[in-house]
Amino acid sequence: MRTALQVVRLLLLVVAVGAWSSCRDPGASATEPPPATSSPASEPREVTLPGVDTSAMTPRERREFGSLVTDLFAPCPNVPVSLAQCVKDKRACPSCAQAAKWIAHAVRDGASEEQIQHAFKERYDPAAVRTLPLEGSPSRGADDAPVTLVEFADFECPHCRAAVPMIDAAIAAHAGKVRLFYKFVVLPSHVHAEAAARSAFAAGQQGKFWEMEHLLFERQDHLEQADLERYARMLKLDVAKWKLDMDSQAAKDRLAQDHKLEEELKLKGTPTIYVNGRELDIEEEESLEERIASELGVPPATSPSAAPSASTAPSASAAGPAASASARPR
Repeated sequence: MRTALQVVRLLLLVVAVGAWSSCRDPGASATEPPPATSSPASEPREVTLPGVDTSAMTPRERREFGSLVTDLFAPCPNVPVSLAQCVKDKRACPSCAQAAKWIAHAVRDGASEEQIQHAFKERYDPAAVRTLPLEGSPSRGADDAPVTLVEFADFECPHCRAAVPMIDAAIAAHAGKVRLFYKFVVLPSHVHAEAAARSAFAAGQQGKFWEMEHLLFERQDHLEQADLERYARMLKLDVAKWKLDMDSQAAKDRLAQDHKLEEELKLKGTPTIYVNGRELDIEEEESLEERIASELGVPPATSPSAAPSASTAPSASAAGPAASASARPR
């Protein structure tokens, strides 16, 4: 018999990939989402959709799948038909086929209709999209990129460091289509995280944020003040100006604003990544590449690779021009 935890872990699964944990704040506690109310009862039915394999399902599971894809609407606001009709008619909503496959997988793994309905709303309902303040945050990528990533990370979080190559690879696979914003997270348990964050901010004042970001993650075990100054010299920064900017009110304000946003979002650990305003549930083994491809309406560029784990505390990381390691706060 499946445990409740196994069922929950399958709720937002689009395609199974490696586990990705996060750094967490020991003082924070995760909360379970309230169960969604079920849709009005309808006559159970079996539905066959092109591209969705239901051959391994039991008759009961096929009826549950048919009921769900018939009752739930297509994720695209401009496609006002059921999910099943969207797939059958090949409507202009790339997320329909993906959503139908996700539902089939969740049904096979024992999730209840109520759980699937709730997870579907969180993942696909346009009303669930968060508008995040981005002004003043370090960013890279085209201004008009159709996909916006917002990463919350802590420079001392090992899971944030481990995420960097995955983030870099996903951005490189969709050149010109993705823009990344970085949000600083400083976990109370990480004694060097704040100084590292301020040093990255200061490097950004001289156009070297991403270079410093990669150095800090690559050399995560060496974040004393003398180390930070050495990195500033390695990047050929004006060290005197860098020191002033590192201790400036602007640096403190940037960190304070990101901390306020972190609290408003109730982040559970690092790294945390939002994709076009929706949190990527890395702990449910959802691939960043899969999500980006879904947003763009294209097949994933590569097979999902093992994702880094996350730890308990909000942190700061982002992908820079070169491949490295990064993470997200939750």
